[in-house]
Amino acid sequence: MSKDLDEQYMRLALRLALRGAGRTSPNPMVGAVLVHHRKIIATGYHRRAGEDHAEIAALKRAGEKARGATLYLNLEPCDHHGRTPPCTLSVIRAGVRKVVAGMVDPNPQVRGRGIRRLRRAGIEIRVGVLEAECRTINEAFGKYINRRIPFVILKLAASLDGRIATATGDSHWITEVGSRKYVHRLRNQVDALIVGAGTAVADDPQLTCRIPGGRNPMRMVLDARLRIPVTARLFHQREPEKTIVVTGPRAPLKKIQTIRSLGSQVWSFQTREGGIPFAPVLKKLGRMGLLSIMIEGGAVTATRALRERVVDKVLFFYAPKLIGGDGKPMLESLNIKKMRFCRQLKNVTIQRFGKDFLVSGYL
Repeated sequence: MSKDLDEQYMRLALRLALRGAGRTSPNPMVGAVLVHHRKIIATGYHRRAGEDHAEIAALKRAGEKARGATLYLNLEPCDHHGRTPPCTLSVIRAGVRKVVAGMVDPNPQVRGRGIRRLRRAGIEIRVGVLEAECRTINEAFGKYINRRIPFVILKLAASLDGRIATATGDSHWITEVGSRKYVHRLRNQVDALIVGAGTAVADDPQLTCRIPGGRNPMRMVLDARLRIPVTARLFHQREPEKTIVVTGPRAPLKKIQTIRSLGSQVWSFQTREGGIPFAPVLKKLGRMGLLSIMIEGGAVTATRALRERVVDKVLFFYAPKLIGGDGKPMLESLNIKKMRFCRQLKNVTIQRFGKDFLVSGYL
């Protein structure tokens, strides 16, 4: 098979993998394509944790046609017992001739074991096709499987001069419809959303995913003093148990009981410098098997996340508007005194959404 064809089939595997976005945690997103004599005979993807892995789904569809075929996967086949048996055994039994994997599995329980088993069985192996793309779609899994805490995305929307609202607090709408639709696509893919108490009180957000066929992530408010009113829309959504309020030890017990009676969760942590520290929250989310979270505001919460160095990726949407110095800034002080101490973004990309543009990068 030519390099171009290998990349073509791997791109299809990646598109299939993304169908499971937001639904496979704590597992990675994986797509599979079976090809025989340059003809696709079956495809599959991992739909959700506990169900068939991508290669198993494709092999079941292919049946006997899988014998002698080439299997394309964006991630190395697993070779250990989890909720499901090792996929390598099924690949070998099916008589697959060649496996093309986008990347080695970062899971310490796998990390090359699947590839070695397949090679010992006489299956031809190629690894590293579109490796950068394969690593990107499972960047959250890569962090989680090694550190057991979620991948953290910081998303902010601002005017061109870095303001997230006017002096009166008006922020609807800074960005255009295209940008907001993209945010809902992101909500469909991440496991949880986080906002601070200020955003929860001022904006009364729903933090839901409003795209056809989308699913709602967990919704979390960091509220050290439990300021959020019990009438907030977050407590009156479908699946109220997906709303979590994280508060401090001095929060009023009666209000905690009321929120819990509405079906939502309340967690309590010791505060630090008047706010909820991220480290214990991330550890608890990791124990729940959540791979990715997106911080959606506001400036206080965003700044705290950056100060505590928990942010892995930033998504900053900018609208071609000017609000002025009396507007609310997107970030508060990071206590940076010298330019050489600035937080530097890596692998920066820029996308357009109508008149808006998105700057993304990694910290």
